[in-house]
Amino acid sequence: MTVLLVDAANVVGARPDGWWRDRVGATERLLGRLAAARGSLTAPDGGRITGIVAVVEGRARDVTAPDGVRVVRAEGSGDDAVVASAAEMTAEGTPLLVVTADRGLRARLSAGVPVTGPGRLLEQLDRHGGPPAGTTSG
Repeated sequence: MTVLLVDAANVVGARPDGWWRDRVGATERLLGRLAAARGSLTAPDGGRITGIVAVVEGRARDVTAPDGVRVVRAEGSGDDAVVASAAEMTAEGTPLLVVTADRGLRARLSAGVPVTGPGRLLEQLDRHGGPPAGTTSG
């Protein structure tokens, strides 16, 4: 019973698949994939993911949140919003798993907050099906 806290920009940027041509579209596709896979995602310990929170920043703040994914729209730094969201959830006693490869962000999280890289999440999403997160259509 773990909530997945996703650094959306970091996950989208994890694959050099053209995401930079359409950052907003790539973020929307990632959110759609997260929503579609929400019942089948697991934590590294095998525990079930019961909720998904995605932090978006920059122009991607205007994305539509799909059912099943709570979107946190960073007013400034996405990293600051991830840290604040993690602290809030931890204070509430919510078990969470942060998804980011950003070493600086990882260092800012409270001790004991579990973190995994985008590769693990993307592998699960790939197994679930659907287009890769950053793939542009057309």
